[in-house]
Amino acid sequence: MAKQYTEDLISGLKKDLRDKEEQDDNAVERIKNGFIRFKTCKFDKYPELFQELAEGQHPKFLVFACSDSRVSPSHVLDFQPGEAFMVRNIANLVPPFDQLRYTGVGAAIEYAVSSLQVENILVIGHSRCGGIERLMSFPENGSAPFDFIDDWMKIALPAKLKIKAEHSCLSSEEQNALCEREAVNLSLVNLLSYPYVRKAVADQTLVLRGGYYDFVEGSFELWQLNTELSPPIIIP
Repeated sequence: MAKQYTEDLISGLKKDLRDKEEQDDNAVERIKNGFIRFKTCKFDKYPELFQELAEGQHPKFLVFACSDSRVSPSHVLDFQPGEAFMVRNIANLVPPFDQLRYTGVGAAIEYAVSSLQVENILVIGHSRCGGIERLMSFPENGSAPFDFIDDWMKIALPAKLKIKAEHSCLSSEEQNALCEREAVNLSLVNLLSYPYVRKAVADQTLVLRGGYYDFVEGSFELWQLNTELSPPIIIP
């Protein structure tokens, strides 16, 4: 029965996608129809919620996620409007504190922690990350450098060096998977270089967590910074 339910669910999702593709035959129509569906199914359906959100936002989470189109936190973790302040970039990286570089990321962290007073920061890595694959293979693959991507991915060099040193006997695919998680840990450490994050963590008003979404297996791992003795929670 469970297998049949899963098959029916998958079939239904595929049909919805096909229906949308047939209806939305160009970009403008896709945008228009997407908003109409949102307004009909959510905005008009829950007026009290959106009236409350119109007065201000009070999210509990600051979420760092990858720009990858397959890993939207609003879908993967079912975040609703107002729940999560989000930053998405290549490979879900948090650079160390630097007032001259990466100020866009710094501004988001400062606003979320100092003004919105979020209670949780969650950094989500994911399977088959193109940014991490680029990091782990460049310059060994001999490809031409990118203008921005390669410089951005240098943030995660410590994670690459650690995995290469400790797991040199593993295949490149296995190393990539380990680096996807290690880059999350590096970002959690980098978060502590921001003074307002460090203070909030010390005051126990803020918790830093790492996550890993495997869209091949359909699972999610969750762990907390500085809890190496505790295994991650694995949500199948």
